[in-house]
Amino acid sequence: MKILLTGANGYIGQRLLPLLVEAGHEVVALVRSARRLSIPQHCHDHVHVVEGDLREYKRIRAVPADIDIAYYLVHSMTQTDTHFGNLEETTAKNFLRLIEPRAVRQVIYLSGLISDENLSPHLLSRKRVEDILRSGETPITTLRAGIILGSGSASFEIMRDLVEKLPIMVAPRWVKNKVQPIGIYDVLEYLVSVIDHPECLNDTFDIGGPDVMSYRAVLMRFAKMRRLRRYIITVPVLTPRLSSYWLYFVTSTNFSLAKALVESLKNNAVCQDQRIRQIIPKTCFHFEEALRRTFAKIEENAVISSWKDSMVMSDLNPNLLEYVQVPEFGCLTDVQEVPFECESNRVREAVWEIGGDRGWYYMNWAWALRGLIDRLFGGTGLRRGRTHPTRLRNGDALDFWRVLLANEKGQRLLLYAEMRLPGEAWLEFEVIANENGKGGVLRQKATFRPNGLLGRLYWYSIHPFHWFVFVGLARGIIQHAEGDK
Repeated sequence: MKILLTGANGYIGQRLLPLLVEAGHEVVALVRSARRLSIPQHCHDHVHVVEGDLREYKRIRAVPADIDIAYYLVHSMTQTDTHFGNLEETTAKNFLRLIEPRAVRQVIYLSGLISDENLSPHLLSRKRVEDILRSGETPITTLRAGIILGSGSASFEIMRDLVEKLPIMVAPRWVKNKVQPIGIYDVLEYLVSVIDHPECLNDTFDIGGPDVMSYRAVLMRFAKMRRLRRYIITVPVLTPRLSSYWLYFVTSTNFSLAKALVESLKNNAVCQDQRIRQIIPKTCFHFEEALRRTFAKIEENAVISSWKDSMVMSDLNPNLLEYVQVPEFGCLTDVQEVPFECESNRVREAVWEIGGDRGWYYMNWAWALRGLIDRLFGGTGLRRGRTHPTRLRNGDALDFWRVLLANEKGQRLLLYAEMRLPGEAWLEFEVIANENGKGGVLRQKATFRPNGLLGRLYWYSIHPFHWFVFVGLARGIIQHAEGDK
């Protein structure tokens, strides 16, 4: 069958795409930026990429007419939560406009568990999307999931931050509410199994694992598995907004996502409908087994996708092209050129490892301080880290930077700052090898385009620190590369 996969660049979409191909389907991947879609080598012949933005129907390019099944995996939550509900409605309506002229037999939509009447704005928006999709003529299958346990998922990464960084947690009353986590493997299996299933058409199903527990129990069982002694103190004074700020400063999430999560946590996320177990008989993984599999992927550096890399969590244009050309006029720059004697590929590898757990090679405390300041002003900070320790792809998140260009063959890396700044900033690395292939020069260039007088005052006020930080960074890269000879 020919399957339209919207949100193919997202956390679920990137993992679902190869499974659909392996099941014998042809996939039409609708993405806002084809440059950011990573297609496994064995899937290339069975994937057709179409660029388009469901927020603006006119920007959707030609989608084949012979679509059999369509997945709706689009989520409009951004770094600012203003009007995200309106965006969700717009994308859902444009999706219907796209598929209704085509011979689509089924729409498959992954939503959140909705078990209470007093829904948060986030869950209410998810429910509204479901209602819009159901209003169309195409039969829809909705799968509702709560916490998804998988390497790179927002739920998992936030739990991991809380458990591994805080020996003592002061938590609000919502930690007593119930939840039913489900492993990413089980979610993907359900998404594939419902394709063209006659008993799943025009119906909604709750999906969850076998364990029902409180959020407190989730954190404590997580800690036990990691062999960590943790204490949770419940207090009644943490309002939803205070809880959001607490989650924002402690974990790698941005504030809008933290706010949406906290508002949703007031609802019990437990399956009310178990019919899917009879229609698609399968044994879902228990909580601990799902976690073990997740950490196995992390230890193997085999994390396929992460919520942190999603462009819907960024204010940037998703195709990134408008930022790739670094401006030359009206900008302030810092250029460092450091020679090296080792093979140029070693220097390139050292550049590709910056950030995340590796750090920034020199004065990591200064980078951490800058990240903390960024968090205080509502930015991403350094907690976001990176998805893979050595691999970088266009569009990846890298601490408080976004990867614009990761050209291994050309040995050039270009980053764009997503921190709060009175202007725009780029950081570029270029490894220039000698003609004989031995030795060369690492050229590192920081570019800042100030926004008025405030931007210039910012640059010159921190310029003395640049000499230490940028010089140390460039030299640290070379020392690391030549130390591995």
